[in-house]
Parts: sequence; C-alpha cells; structure tokens
Amino acid sequence: MKTKEIICEYTMISFATIIVAAAVYFFMIPANVSVGSISGLSLILSNFIPLSVSALTMILNVGLLVVGFILIGKDFGVKTVYTSILLPTVMWIFEHVFPNNVSVTGDQTLDTVCYCFVVSIGLAMLFNRNASSGGLDIVAKLMNKFLRFDLGKAMSMSGMAVALSSILVYDRKSVVLSILGTYFCGIVLDHFIFGTTIKKRICIISEKHQQILDFIINTLHSGASCYKAYGAYSGIERDEINIIVNKQEYKKLMDYIQKTDPDAFVTVYAVTEIMYKPKTVK
Repeated sequence: MKTKEIICEYTMISFATIIVAAAVYFFMIPANVSVGSISGLSLILSNFIPLSVSALTMILNVGLLVVGFILIGKDFGVKTVYTSILLPTVMWIFEHVFPNNVSVTGDQTLDTVCYCFVVSIGLAMLFNRNASSGGLDIVAKLMNKFLRFDLGKAMSMSGMAVALSSILVYDRKSVVLSILGTYFCGIVLDHFIFGTTIKKRICIISEKHQQILDFIINTLHSGASCYKAYGAYSGIERDEINIIVNKQEYKKLMDYIQKTDPDAFVTVYAVTEIMYKPKTVK
C-alpha cells in the first residue's frame, strides 16, 4: 500500500470512528439504553464501577482486541487497535467539551432510532475497510469469518446478551428498547454494507435464447453460464441462461427480455457475496 493510500484509508477509518463515538455519546447515553455493544456494556457497568464510560470501553476492548489480532489477521488487528484507542479518546473529548450531555431529540425512543441509524453508518464504513470499532464488533467479525454469518446478524446475536443485561439497571421500557435497538441495528447495518453492492442472479428460459445471450455478451459486456434443462411436465429440453448482474444491468436485461420474449420464464435471486476472478469479455 502506498503512503497516500494509507493516509486516505486511515482518514476514512478515523471519520467512521468519530461517527460511532458521536452516536454513542449523543444518542445512546442520553437515552439510557444499552443497544448491544461494548459501549452499551460499559454504560451498564458504569452504574456499578466508578469509572467513566470511555475508560470502561478502553478496558473491555483490550481482551477482545488480542483475540481479534490473533484469529482475524494482522491488517484487521492493526486497524482495530487504532480505532479501539481512538473511540474512547473521542468519547473522552466529548465528555469534556459537552459535559452536560442531554437528549438531542427529547425522546428516548427517537434517540434509540437515531443511534441505530448513525452508528450503523460508521460501523459499515469500518467493516468495509476490514476494520472495526473494537469490542463486540470483533465478535461479530469472528462469527462472519468462521461461521459465515452476515455481519448485521452477527452484531445482533453478539449484542443481544448485552441488551438483556440492561434489565439490571434500567426500567422495562429501556430494556425493550435495548433489545429492539440491537436487532434493528443489525438490519440497518446489513443494509449499509450490502445495499450498494447487492447483485441479482437471473435464470432465463426462453425461445429467444440466442438473442438474449448475444445481448448479454455484446451489449452488457458480461458473461453467463448456460445449462440444458427440461420440463418435468412437457419433457421438452431447453437452454437455461444464468447470469449475475448489478442494478443497472438488471434493469437493462429485464427490459430487453420483456421486449424480446414476454413469454420467457425468468427467476431472480438476491446475491450478497461473490467469490470469483473477473474476466475481460472482448
């Protein structure tokens, strides 16, 4: 990696970490909820341990950080060391610059919703750069790597225990908001991570098979896989085209199929992850 690329990478990671810290300090803490995260656990523990949320966040990050460094990789580990130090540092600055921290919206439910939305933006930026804010993000990354869970679902599962522990400190409404917020954060996080990169897998059976294939190769400049298939009822053998496209290609291809062969049999699936070596289509 060149120096310029490294600077740009860490600038984006720093910006994302500041977003996460702001979400915690200005939305989660005033709302008195514990949406599943190390910061949320720190918020609960601060009721029993005479330390600030920023100090507890730093302490809890250390153990998980070592695990992440060993099991996930050096690149992830180095970036997470940086964010694990930066996150509580930014929160410490917020504590001193804005000592009288009160609810921005004046409503606990709105604060929780705003936290989920804002923190998911920051976490998605970090995960997309093979980094995390530390803590339970490391647990989620481990579940993603070894168990193949989507990051959003992994965040929800690892954070639910923290959310449930809020029953020790908060009232029933806060506990319910903590649990729902943890689940909602996972959904929003998956949207920000996969929403812009999700692709479509299209299976096409058509009498105009060759025309559609020519359109895919010569107009979309893409490749496709072709299979022989036969109908169980009719027993007639037909050619089936399988292709994976992005949003723009999807619209073009579906418009062309509708115009060329309205009777074509088409099925569409969402694809969130692809592993392949791209080829240049001449």
